[in-house]
Amino acid sequence: MKTPFRLDDHPRRTSPLAPPPDGYFDRLPRRVMERVQPAPAAEMAPAGWLLTLSRPMRTALASAVLLGGFVTSFFLSQPAVSPQQPVATTTAAMVLATVPRTEMVQYLLASDQRVTLPDLAELPGTADQTVTDSFLQASSAEVQDILDEQPTDDLYL
Repeated sequence: MKTPFRLDDHPRRTSPLAPPPDGYFDRLPRRVMERVQPAPAAEMAPAGWLLTLSRPMRTALASAVLLGGFVTSFFLSQPAVSPQQPVATTTAAMVLATVPRTEMVQYLLASDQRVTLPDLAELPGTADQTVTDSFLQASSAEVQDILDEQPTDDLYL
C-alpha cells in the first residue's frame, strides 16, 4: 500500500530560486521582439507587392479581377456576327412552329406529365392569335348561351 503524500513532511527551502541577472527584465522585451519579428527579406516574392496593399485594397482588386473575368467570358461566348449578315432573331414561338403537329401530339401523349392550367397560364401574352382561329369559332352569343346553361351553386350567393 502506498503511503499518502503530505507536504508538511518535506522540508522547505529558504531560497527557492536564484535571483535573475542584473538588467534581465530591462533587456527581455527587446530580445523577445527580435525573435518574433521576421528578418527582412532580401528579395521580394513575385507577388510581394500584393502584400504591401491594405486589406480593403486587395479585396477591391480581387473583385475587379473576378468581374473582369466574368465580363470577358461573357463577350467571348457571344456568337460572331459579321456586318454583311443580319442577325436572325428567333423566338420560342418561331422554333415551336417548326415542330410538326403530329410529333408534338405524340410527345404530349407519351409524356407522363400532363399540361395543367398553371402551365398554360405561364404562356406569354403576345402569343400568335392566328393559332386559335382554327378551333375557336364561337360568337359572343354562343358563348353567353353556354355560360347560361352552366349550373350555379347557391352556396356562393
